[in-house]
Amino acid sequence: MSRPVDALDASFPVAASIALDLIRRSEVTERWSDPSALPHLSVGGLACHLGRQAVRAAELLPMPTDLPVLEAADNHYERAAWVSEGSPDKNTVASGSDEADAARGAADLHARSARAVEEVGDLLSRGAAREVVPIPWQGWALRRGDFLLTRQLEIVVHSDDLAVSIGVPTPEFPADVFEPVRDLLVRLAVRRRGQSALISALSRSERAQDISAF
Repeated sequence: MSRPVDALDASFPVAASIALDLIRRSEVTERWSDPSALPHLSVGGLACHLGRQAVRAAELLPMPTDLPVLEAADNHYERAAWVSEGSPDKNTVASGSDEADAARGAADLHARSARAVEEVGDLLSRGAAREVVPIPWQGWALRRGDFLLTRQLEIVVHSDDLAVSIGVPTPEFPADVFEPVRDLLVRLAVRRRGQSALISALSRSERAQDISAF
């Protein structure tokens, strides 16, 4: 189910740059400590979570690994514990890295994210990113295209969360960014909810069901 590696190599820096533009908006800084659209998470914490996708990519793309390699991005979400655990509680969010990063302020996030976007673009353009990328906190690895797709999904989804949180339009992503994320979300939703739920939600408003992929 993976898209060609070179397609994601080209599209991920675009996605990360769009997220960076959103993070830099004045509305984010002005509402930094306000609650976001996600439970227990501040706008600043959410912005840091969004910015971390490029930071993670910059850290992990050049890293060697001997972790077992999953077949596809789909398997990553099927196996990740957080998918089935639901929304984290208040204490978990408060003690997590998002709010800790937010305490360092918006300017720190801007600098950190901008540096990561530049590093990722450089790694991918000069062929310095590895073909297999570790996800150490999960205990497995993904092929580069699948890894970038997981980060791209995070960017598209959390850009919407952040835009809603600050009352601005959600960024429009180009087709090469949005379409692989859309297709992955559809596959995950079908696996979790079944074909009928998806068909009803997309074609029959009178019997629409919950088709969340997570």
